[in-house]
Amino acid sequence: MKNIYDVCVIGGGACGLVASIFASQDGTNVLLLEKLPNLATKLKATGGGRCNLANHLDNESFINSFGKGGRFIQDAIKEFDSQKTIEFFSSIRVETHSPDGFRVFPTTHNSTTIIQALSLKIQELGVESICNQKVIDITKVDEIFEIITQTTSYKAHKVIIATGGNGYPQLGSTGDGYTLAKKLSHKITSIYPAMMPLKTKETWVEKCRADTIAKVTLKVDIKKHSKLQACGDLIFTRDGIRGPVVLDFSREITPLFDKYDTIPLLANFTKGMSVDDIIKHLKTTQKANPTYNTLQLVETLLPTSLSLELCRLADIEPNLTLAKQKGLAKDRLYKLLAWTPLSITGHDGFDKAMVTRGGVSTKEIDPKTMQSKKVDGLYFCGEVVDIDGPCGGFNLQWAFASGYLAGTKIPI
Repeated sequence: MKNIYDVCVIGGGACGLVASIFASQDGTNVLLLEKLPNLATKLKATGGGRCNLANHLDNESFINSFGKGGRFIQDAIKEFDSQKTIEFFSSIRVETHSPDGFRVFPTTHNSTTIIQALSLKIQELGVESICNQKVIDITKVDEIFEIITQTTSYKAHKVIIATGGNGYPQLGSTGDGYTLAKKLSHKITSIYPAMMPLKTKETWVEKCRADTIAKVTLKVDIKKHSKLQACGDLIFTRDGIRGPVVLDFSREITPLFDKYDTIPLLANFTKGMSVDDIIKHLKTTQKANPTYNTLQLVETLLPTSLSLELCRLADIEPNLTLAKQKGLAKDRLYKLLAWTPLSITGHDGFDKAMVTRGGVSTKEIDPKTMQSKKVDGLYFCGEVVDIDGPCGGFNLQWAFASGYLAGTKIPI
């Protein structure tokens, strides 16, 4: 153990490991502190254990996917984009591939491969990693940081906070970085769970759990927030909805509960078809198949379980032909097929949130270096910063890029 380290990295997750690696490339003395018994516990669970590292979106589109946060992340992404991520992991003997042409995985589809490679690399570089060390305070006196844990203290010239957010607290993300940042006079924006399933008031969803609905469009049915929408695959659950589109859209929904008890959504399950499109499709199909009843017609657009529920909601008799249905019932069916109302009543909070929305204010961090604008020698990276993106490798790529930036821009 050294008297004063050049750099102390707090947090042994994806971001902290990458920051440690790049901070120590020139023989810099780096200390990595992790509060759990093992490094990268949350990384192990990422992507269901398959570890979606990045994606092949071009840099401009990738940056735009972060919405308002895109402007802040552009320096990090331009310096360490998905191609650099792939090259980096290849350099530490991890081969990757992209089975769907978009998402990037280790060829093993096992996050343990990533953890072992990163852990081996910090050992090779001489990074001193110490687990079971929860940092409870950081002070700075005469340009030296004192990092105080529950059992001891350490000193360093520079500090990188890479503690993650609040998502999945059972895996170590309990907001420690926010507490440390506040003590160092940094503003923390409002914190919300993101990338998670949502609960609905509607109970019929339970009967539709057998099928994945592709290319669903969701939009908020509140005039003030009508521009909020997303598209992707959806899965019904016992008490709500999940799937990629829901995971992405939840980051827009959870903050709305500050103002509303229930969030009304409209869902298009018919791949973007309008009422006119639906009427034309059903009439054309009926003409080609005169014996089809209404349920069979709707089944040409949707799985049986969802078709039955929408018929029920429209007060349609599924076994009758479309021509024999009441006019008002047919109109209701057409409208439901175009836009089905859903009422979002809640979620499971941070316990099921893969990502945190909110964090250390980006206004107080230099995006070119990840250094604090308020405390010299203090750096932030990864989820602890007020940056979050959609699912599909975006958040891990941000973790790697910001870790790289923090690790390489530290003047020693």
